[in-house]
Amino acid sequence: MKRFFASLLSVLMLSFNFLPAFAAVSSVNDIKSNYWASKEINFVVGKEIMPADTKGYFNPNNSVTRVEFVHSLLKVLSNDNLNVNIKNQFSDVSSNDGYYADVLRSQQLGLVYGYPDNTFKPNRVLTRAEVTSIMSHITKDSKTDTIILKQFTDYVAIPSWAKNAYAKATAYGLYVNYPDANVLNPNSDLTRAEAAVLLYKLYHKLNLVKPQYKNTVSERVLGTEHLNVTDKAPCNEVTITNLRKIILKDNVLRISFDERYWSKKSHTGDIVQFVFKDGVYTEEGTLVIPQGSCLSAEVTNIQKPKWFNKNARVSMKFRELTLPNGKTYAIDADPFTKDGTLKEGPWMTFAKILGWTVGLGAIGTGAGVGFSFIPNPAVIGRGIAIGTPIGCGVGLLLGLVTPGLHYRAKCGENILIILNDDTSIYNQ
Repeated sequence: MKRFFASLLSVLMLSFNFLPAFAAVSSVNDIKSNYWASKEINFVVGKEIMPADTKGYFNPNNSVTRVEFVHSLLKVLSNDNLNVNIKNQFSDVSSNDGYYADVLRSQQLGLVYGYPDNTFKPNRVLTRAEVTSIMSHITKDSKTDTIILKQFTDYVAIPSWAKNAYAKATAYGLYVNYPDANVLNPNSDLTRAEAAVLLYKLYHKLNLVKPQYKNTVSERVLGTEHLNVTDKAPCNEVTITNLRKIILKDNVLRISFDERYWSKKSHTGDIVQFVFKDGVYTEEGTLVIPQGSCLSAEVTNIQKPKWFNKNARVSMKFRELTLPNGKTYAIDADPFTKDGTLKEGPWMTFAKILGWTVGLGAIGTGAGVGFSFIPNPAVIGRGIAIGTPIGCGVGLLLGLVTPGLHYRAKCGENILIILNDDTSIYNQ
């Protein structure tokens, strides 16, 4: 019997050596990851094309005024700093107005015209048809038959003055047809979300814009450099241009929790802050992301611990990068793990199992000593030999079948993230 329990104890202890092997965030406040224009809104906010308010809200359903759209359009065309050399001809625009320079820049470039009565009506709300007309006006000429509009069920609602513009914009893909892909709603007021989508599309199709409307400073590729965060990264290339550093998709970055995190106290939709404790440099010596830059992530899902030692899993979507100078950029990244989630590692799992095993092993030892001592103090060793392995075995079993661990992270704890899209950091 002694040999049997001694062998059992040996097997239990040896099994510990193998346990590790077997165990082994838009971030705009009112825009969630599943919002229909989330990507576009985070992009235009990150590029400072359209602003969020002072509390970080985008207010996607609000209407867009003429002057607001002009300001954003100048940003997309890189003419927001254009020197004004014309006189103000508008009776409703004063040099005291914050938008004064933008209105004159628009007039000088011929982007958005005023009215015959010499007014600009800066605070007038734009309709979808009016904005589509602007898109058509500034893009290269193209003869497109209006028959293309018959794919939309409400094409007859398009004003006659906007039909050709809509046909051209449709051919170029510069229009909005949400929430119904077959409906244009041309006479509806343009919302901020819809404006974000149009400006996002235009930004990525600047080759369609007539040269006189955009700043023609050309971007030149200076070379390709490399990151060395981890050998497991699918990509390590950074494209360097005269205007920006482009961290290519599938690069991996190392960031740190800027606060303590515990999945048990967290909820879907929470925003978690991270920081770059060190600057991100290429192997060739170029600074890509400055030290102290912050990264915001949204908790998109939390899987609670499950029976049989399955640990909690936390899904996060990383959405916004903020540099120390306050510049913000949209980013799309996930945790760089096997399943794209954050969870406790094998050593924490092993520690939990070991805790159960040692704890109940100690209880078993104490029970064995007690039961053997009372009738016969001379057989305490036998009690230990019996109680210890039984307690350890029960502890090991409970450790393996009880629910797993919640995910915890200390402030300053590092994790790796992988980029789902190219991320550009513009030269300061």
